[in-house]
Amino acid sequence: MARVPSVYVISLTPFDDDERLDETALRAHLRRMKSAGIGVYAGGAGSGEAYTLSPGEMRRVLEIAVEELKGSVPVRAMGVEPRTANEMIAFGKLCAEVGVDAMQVYSLDIGHVGKPSNDEIERYLDDVLSSIEVPAVISTHFSVGYFVPVPVMARVCDRYDHVIGINCTSPDINYLTQLCTTIDERVEIHTGLMTQALGALSVGASGYLATEANVVPRLCVEVIDRYRAGDLAGLMAAYGRLLRFSDRLLGDGGSIKATKATLRLLGLPGGIPRRPRLPLDDAAANTRLTRMIDDLAIRETELP
Repeated sequence: MARVPSVYVISLTPFDDDERLDETALRAHLRRMKSAGIGVYAGGAGSGEAYTLSPGEMRRVLEIAVEELKGSVPVRAMGVEPRTANEMIAFGKLCAEVGVDAMQVYSLDIGHVGKPSNDEIERYLDDVLSSIEVPAVISTHFSVGYFVPVPVMARVCDRYDHVIGINCTSPDINYLTQLCTTIDERVEIHTGLMTQALGALSVGASGYLATEANVVPRLCVEVIDRYRAGDLAGLMAAYGRLLRFSDRLLGDGGSIKATKATLRLLGLPGGIPRRPRLPLDDAAANTRLTRMIDDLAIRETELP
């Protein structure tokens, strides 16, 4: 049983010019993702700026995502890195109440540059997964300063049938390869690094997660569609264009700042970042982003 190729966007969270959650813009943004046919992770720590969300705002983000997407494209909750198992268990309760298709279980961040032992990592995952019923996707991510050891991941996936996936964000492609080789193929595996997408697919992963899809969801889906169709020339052209887009986007002020600035230039919903991030309002940067939009024909290929 081979893993089914797929791609997910780590959705942004729109804020208005007063930094309030913009529910109207969020709905419009999610409808655009649905139209492109891309799976969605809502309320994420990075692109979703979830660390700035109050508990009430996080609930609304997930509720709106379910209302707009469920039954059309996969809708999942991403959340933030927890300090304790109880924090992730509480997030799991929220996810069950809201009705997302699945939730991410972030790795434990014990703080102060601390790293849990392998036994502590496994105990944390056991504590969380034995306490939640929502289908779970385990994150292993460089943000916490360590990765879940492959043998630990394999044991946990074998113990819990409701673990349906792994999101692996590691610059070490060998670690991803070991996960794909070791973990049962009923468990989907996505790389969190778009730049690893083709490498991930070549070693048996399901696909990739993409912040870039907030701007170019159709292009991100095209990469997977071309791969499924065995269209090598089309795949290389689409993926090369996506890489060039990402390089030019991330070169200006970091991903979410440049992403929201680009959406504003396109007249699309996205809003501004919320403090401590500040909007990208440098005239030269906006000129570069406008040139990127024109050079890569973003309007022609992504706007309705």
